[in-house]
Amino acid sequence: MAFLSSFALAALGALVVPARGGVTYPDCANGPLKSNTVCDTSASPGARAAALVSVMNNNEKLANLVNNSPGVSRLGLSAYQWWNEALHGVAHNRGITWGGEFSAATQFPQAITTSATFDDALIEQIGTIISTEARAFANNGRAHLDFWTPNVNPFRDPRWGRGHETPGEDAFKNKKWAEAFVKGMQGPGPTHRVIATCKHYAAYDLENSGSTTRFNFDAKVSTQDLAEYYLPPFQQCARDSKVGSIMCSYNAVNEIPACANPYLMDTILRKHWNWTDEHQYIVSDCDAVYYLGNANGGHRYKPSYAAAIGASLEAGCDNMCWATGGTAPDPASAFNSGQFSQTTLDTAILRQMQGLVLAGYFDGPGGMYRNLSVADVNTQTAQDTALKAAEGGIVLLKNDGILPLSVNGSNFQVAMIGFWANAADKMLGGYSGSPPFNHDPVTAARSMGITVNYVNGPLTQPNGDTSAALNAAQKSNAVVFFGGIDNTVEKESQDRTSIEWPSGQLALIRRLAETGKPVIVVRLGTHVDDTPLLSIPNVRAILWAGYPGQDGGTAVVKIITGLASPAGRLPATVYPSSYTSQAPFTNMALRPSSSYPGRTYRWYSNAVFPFGHGLHYTNFSVSVRDFPASFAIADLLASCGDSVAYLDLCPFPSVSLNVTNTGTRVSDYVALGFLSGDFGPSPHPIKTLATYKRVFNIEPGETQVAELDWKLESLVRVDEKGNRVLYPGTYTLLVDQPTLANITFILTGEEAVLDSWPQP
Repeated sequence: MAFLSSFALAALGALVVPARGGVTYPDCANGPLKSNTVCDTSASPGARAAALVSVMNNNEKLANLVNNSPGVSRLGLSAYQWWNEALHGVAHNRGITWGGEFSAATQFPQAITTSATFDDALIEQIGTIISTEARAFANNGRAHLDFWTPNVNPFRDPRWGRGHETPGEDAFKNKKWAEAFVKGMQGPGPTHRVIATCKHYAAYDLENSGSTTRFNFDAKVSTQDLAEYYLPPFQQCARDSKVGSIMCSYNAVNEIPACANPYLMDTILRKHWNWTDEHQYIVSDCDAVYYLGNANGGHRYKPSYAAAIGASLEAGCDNMCWATGGTAPDPASAFNSGQFSQTTLDTAILRQMQGLVLAGYFDGPGGMYRNLSVADVNTQTAQDTALKAAEGGIVLLKNDGILPLSVNGSNFQVAMIGFWANAADKMLGGYSGSPPFNHDPVTAARSMGITVNYVNGPLTQPNGDTSAALNAAQKSNAVVFFGGIDNTVEKESQDRTSIEWPSGQLALIRRLAETGKPVIVVRLGTHVDDTPLLSIPNVRAILWAGYPGQDGGTAVVKIITGLASPAGRLPATVYPSSYTSQAPFTNMALRPSSSYPGRTYRWYSNAVFPFGHGLHYTNFSVSVRDFPASFAIADLLASCGDSVAYLDLCPFPSVSLNVTNTGTRVSDYVALGFLSGDFGPSPHPIKTLATYKRVFNIEPGETQVAELDWKLESLVRVDEKGNRVLYPGTYTLLVDQPTLANITFILTGEEAVLDSWPQP
């Protein structure tokens, strides 16, 4: 152990100067580091980072273990803020300075809505645009080079306040979304456009439930569920996508806080998944280290703040974020009291510095991405992509033929009623920035020449005056009600206890339906139980929009009027309201029992609308082309050879589908492939998403071929020890929800373990 003198501690205190503004790149041409290998772009990233760390003293290293890093003025390193947000666009937060030419950035739909597109290429494009704009902000001194996005936690429980930040409830879907988004954010390499940060590792999906909060929740998770459900998106980020950073979460997992959990951060993340090749770093969620110590309301895992800091760093965390909880972390005091070693200190700083090396921080003005500027922010391509994502993610839940509305004619009027009909900011959701424009539904409709009778509506208010809304409905040809919930109802630090439709909204919808005018409901936010709407005869159509972003109003109106055709699919189950009394929020188990309903579409069968549900304005028929009837497990593995680093990534023969538009309107179609069967350990899931493909612009009468590509990872089951095993047996691929076609094939031979899970 190395200790600091009282003089050194005092000097360290003088180093802690808050990071202000955005990044200031080091001067590698004339600055103090000009002769250091860190400025040699021909050297390896590891050698460059090591050269920099070798000239830092302990005072300087310790001062830079926090998100608000003071830098090292002696070496020409300016203050650096590691806390930058860009969940669905560059966002307002501590690391980003808005103003002047940089007063706006493209605000895409939230992940829950873009995930509903089932369009991986679109997700990558969104990541590319966000990171391009983020890097432009950084190059102009208004942001830094790392961004805490994406949120890839599976949306396990419908009450969770942050579910809209995620791609949804399915682990495989979240993996694919993470793969595309991280690829877009970081770029093709070798230099990262920005450093992406997959969060929140791990089993984090609760803000508050009674006296249990995210700061003290101990998630009891079986090894099987951990390996099968909660961790695969992070495996994708770390092992396969080589994400630059991962954030550890507030909660504990099986009694050990995630940010002090060596099993999660070292055994699995770094050793099992080999997330060490680029010395990637882990950052704590903000105040997570504070709450794993003796803080009120926390885990009380360690007796002091210093001990908590030491436990976190020794377990593998490299940077501690502090927001508002208690006092700022003091790594020097923890180090001086022997809570963590010199090796741990050096490793943590090396990982952070190598991250900056990989982001081109030391590459000079001619470095990759240094030319990005305000001209690359809010481009027409970015705006078009935001609209495309919103249109593609809207899901048609019910339609009795009323949609699309024919609004032609000067006498056609539409009543637009509801709390977000004329409130575009509601469409953004959490972690948002300032968009270049906000197009709400009323504004969008009027810009298209539609006569709109607008009336505001309730959000959570139980009762109110309905006369204005009823008058608007009476003088209109159709009523569009904009309801659901928003980011004041579900958000970070705020879960729900009920998933019922807000009573005031439901009462107003019933009154509107009683006018005899056709009612179309467009739902904002995540889960509410649509069962009551399905029993109101004059509610003719229901659309789900999630959080559709800056151009969400335009997208909704285009869908309603038929200028665009809906093809989105639900990325999460719509549960009945009774589910919340059957499934305790804190129960992390997935599989059902005699007293427990189970979670997600894989285990729960009484959905109001199931995962993958989504209607169209046309009809499709699907047929499967020839596919082999059986495969020998040994042959599948032998044919893979050395072409992949991990056996679960071995390709499996693709399935070719003929998709025919048998209706009268051009439309996209999402081909979903679910596997079912009695192979592997019991109980067996109802079905599991294994592959998908979005096919575009299928004309009436046209047949397009959808190639469903997949890997052995989609065929494996996870046993009780967490091993991923390929089992012999009969497999059935079910196409679409509900099933339109299917094929059955057999795997023969001995079962094979494709991934041996490390035991806790």
